[in-house]
Amino acid sequence: MQSIIPRAIDPSTSAHDRVYRGLRTRIMHGQIEPGFALTLRGIGREFDVSMTPAREAVNRLVAEGALSMSNSGRVSTPELSNERIEELAALRSLLEVELASRALPRAHMALIERLQTINSTIADAVSNRDAVGYIRTNLEFHRALYLRAQAPAMLAMCETVWLQLGPTMRALYGRLRRSEPPQYHRLIIAALKAGDEPGLRLAVRSDVTQGLRMLAG
Repeated sequence: MQSIIPRAIDPSTSAHDRVYRGLRTRIMHGQIEPGFALTLRGIGREFDVSMTPAREAVNRLVAEGALSMSNSGRVSTPELSNERIEELAALRSLLEVELASRALPRAHMALIERLQTINSTIADAVSNRDAVGYIRTNLEFHRALYLRAQAPAMLAMCETVWLQLGPTMRALYGRLRRSEPPQYHRLIIAALKAGDEPGLRLAVRSDVTQGLRMLAG
């Protein structure tokens, strides 16, 4: 019998993935503001890696639209135009309404209870004026619902949109000055309980577009 020799783990690949995931999470959760400049040297120092994995992670995030790179090589989080915000809001509406609709037939009580728990965590983040905590738990609410759609390709596209919007969502939170959780989350939960697909689609569409269009306006 031919022996199977395990492939050695490439430390460069491992370092690149760690940097990529770390930066991706920070950008998606709004920990980095729009227009913030990043350097490969600074990223390497922060993650304790060489320039190569830092560069690979940055190039990957640039390709995903999470970072922008100027002709001179300056890397920063994007500052989105009103037209771009409108476009991404429309994408959220299309993708997330469809994901919610597909999730509805599989929305059992355990999911509904989980969404209610997450919504309570969102309320805590709002009361503590925790912008990053708010964005993180808000995305957790939506992801928990959309996972029930069992549409991984669609969810991956949706997460790319969230990634591109992360810094802008941080700016939006500061402008809205929320004092309570998003009202549409309660409507989403109510529609799931009632099996109300039109109501669910309307609540999700309103939730994912209202704030962004206010920012664009």
